[in-house]
Amino acid sequence: MTRRALLLALCLVLSGCAGTQFDVTTDMKQGEVTTGTMDESTRGTTGTIADRSNPWDESPVTVGINTSANPSREYTDEVRQALDYWEKNSAQYAGYAIQYELVPDADNPDLIVNFVNDVESCPRVEHAAGCAPYITNAAQISRPMRVDIDDSFSSDSTVLILKHELGHTLGLNHSSAPQSIMAAEAALSTQPLTNATDRDVPWPDAEFTVYLGQTDDREAVREQVRHTLDYYARGAAGTVPSNISFSFTENRANADIVVQFPDNLPCNPGATGSCGGVRGTDPDQDGALEEYDKLTISISGVDTDAIGWYTGYWLGYGFGLEESELASPFRDASRRDRRSKWWT
Repeated sequence: MTRRALLLALCLVLSGCAGTQFDVTTDMKQGEVTTGTMDESTRGTTGTIADRSNPWDESPVTVGINTSANPSREYTDEVRQALDYWEKNSAQYAGYAIQYELVPDADNPDLIVNFVNDVESCPRVEHAAGCAPYITNAAQISRPMRVDIDDSFSSDSTVLILKHELGHTLGLNHSSAPQSIMAAEAALSTQPLTNATDRDVPWPDAEFTVYLGQTDDREAVREQVRHTLDYYARGAAGTVPSNISFSFTENRANADIVVQFPDNLPCNPGATGSCGGVRGTDPDQDGALEEYDKLTISISGVDTDAIGWYTGYWLGYGFGLEESELASPFRDASRRDRRSKWWT
């Protein structure tokens, strides 16, 4: 009777930089992202192969690494993988061969990979995952050139970001081959994060807006739901934090919690009772949501004096509680219990 909607993380990659955006979906399908570029004139035929001379000259490009933002994490292997890739493939895709010399603590590097908490070097791009100069001729190079990389991503995603950004330093744009590296969209995952079910409040904040759908006997239904919200605002017998608050809204689209009364339950058409579903994000792509942004409670064919109980049951689910962790009124409740003043 329970349905969980897993959300996919999408990377929005912009010319000369990479940005990340987490889109939401309730049907397990990956959403579409529209991307732009910092320099639309660089866009050409999809998968184009470059043919130009080496702006870096023929000597190896010395690459340094700056990890001052997160000294505890070692990035040498990830950077080496990205450099190895372009040493093997730059002649095919950039039109010239490149050689790198990785010296993490180099005093005078030609190129420095700078791992940062927040990438702020790409103008007009929010939530950037990386940023690099787009280099097509030697006049653009002023050593050391700098590539900024967000340090919050997993190892595999970090390598992908590095390959993409280094591709820009070789003169490749989003229309360039290989599209598996330079395409304007790619999947990224963060480092492991705490799952929503393991957090006290698995939401962005503790202030919730509630939308009440159309139903008969609306005032009595609203009173039932209000009792439930007040019960949870008091901590629900210690099962949720006591600093949460609720307010009703007439804006369904922006509501955190939707209580609706369909003729047919989405989880079990033709049946009476209830079902609930949460929507959120899975930025580390471990198959579990790390944060919720919508709880939908569907109730059908239930007496008015039991609506509060059904709402309360699914509110517990919206706080990441398992059946055994719910407040006592919602565990093993009889038909009579559900219609009682259980909130007192």
